Amino acid sequence: MIDQQWDSDNSILTIHPESPLSTDDFAALTQTVDPKIEQGGDLAGLIIDAPHFPGWDSFGAMVTHLRFVHDHHQHVKKIAIVTDSPMAGVAQHLVSHFIAAEIRKFPAAQVKDATAWITGGGQSEDPRP
Repeated sequence: MIDQQWDSDNSILTIHPESPLSTDDFAALTQTVDPKIEQGGDLAGLIIDAPHFPGWDSFGAMVTHLRFVHDHHQHVKKIAIVTDSPMAGVAQHLVSHFIAAEIRKFPAAQVKDATAWITGGGQSEDPRP
């Protein structure tokens, strides 16, 4: 399951995966994101708040995840990954070659810093030590 919070004032979607990702999770995200894009254009940002990456519940879920990224990446200006997972750094480097959004990793529990970076209110440099 993915918990979703929409910040309409700043056009930011924050997601918090609570268990291994499923195809249904990405269907729910699509139902949230697509109308926002149709109504107001691009999202200023996406915050992935995942202290530890939960993985996928199936190969199909991983494929659906990749399809979701492919179909939506041009409509998201910035992606903040808020995690302590070592996979995030590798994913950030690999994914940055294939998507239009600017990506930045933040330490777990730094959602406020991630929001400030997306809105231009701070964290102009990469916050990694």
